[in-house]
Amino acid sequence: MRTDMTSIALPGMGRTELLALPAAIDLDTANRAIGLGRSKGYELARRDAYPCRVLRLGKKYRVITADLLRLLGVEAPGAEGLAADAA
Repeated sequence: MRTDMTSIALPGMGRTELLALPAAIDLDTANRAIGLGRSKGYELARRDAYPCRVLRLGKKYRVITADLLRLLGVEAPGAEGLAADAA
């Protein structure tokens, strides 16, 4: 029996899951957080048009998690104090 993969949607990421991400993540994880499909995400990364900073490391792409969180409007707990300290 074959399952139609187009009808299966991956869930997005909640705030807790986003805040638990490491400093840099793979493109598939970033695509899931943003709600992009795999093909579109890789196309945007290849064209340097991804909505946040992407590093190309050999044949792999890595997304800077801080940029992704900023894009999504997610602020880490205690980040307000860090911003004030930097000023």
